[in-house]
Amino acid sequence: MIEVIKAYPLATVISVKDNEPLVTHMPLIYRESDGKLIGHIDIYNPQTKLMRDDNDLTIIFSGPQCYISPSVYTTTQLPTWNYIKVHLKGTVKAIESKEALKESLIIMTEFLEQPDHKYVLEANNPRMDGNLDYIKMFEITITHWEGKFKLSQDKIKRDTEAAKQELIRANQQNIEPFLNKVF
Repeated sequence: MIEVIKAYPLATVISVKDNEPLVTHMPLIYRESDGKLIGHIDIYNPQTKLMRDDNDLTIIFSGPQCYISPSVYTTTQLPTWNYIKVHLKGTVKAIESKEALKESLIIMTEFLEQPDHKYVLEANNPRMDGNLDYIKMFEITITHWEGKFKLSQDKIKRDTEAAKQELIRANQQNIEPFLNKVF
């Protein structure tokens, strides 16, 4: 599950206020030293007010997913959907230190720039300094872990491998139309 979090750090973070869910998508970094998730949120996001005081959260990390046609199998099967998800529950605590925020932004950038590190966020970056008042840092203590790995594991080895190859192919192919339209 930690590997999924590291490979797909864009999380869906869900808080509840007055029986209404608030949902934000944001990268979260898993801190090995204490097993906490670290993140940042814009002060104008309505969810910011809930990112403190040991409030409860649900966090979802989504890995690759796709429809698996029976045509990819060598045996008779029904259509299915394969996916990788990690569901977490936790409590959130605001971190008010500007120095900790700055350090965290640098560490997150370093993590996300792996493996080539083509960009380095320097501690004396004036643009970062100018935006620190608009960003809040928080850490999440994970209280519950649940991995959901539906990958045709119940099939024979040959069909499991075929489903794996379809998952890879579909995830590469499915992004192309969006990239061509958005950019």
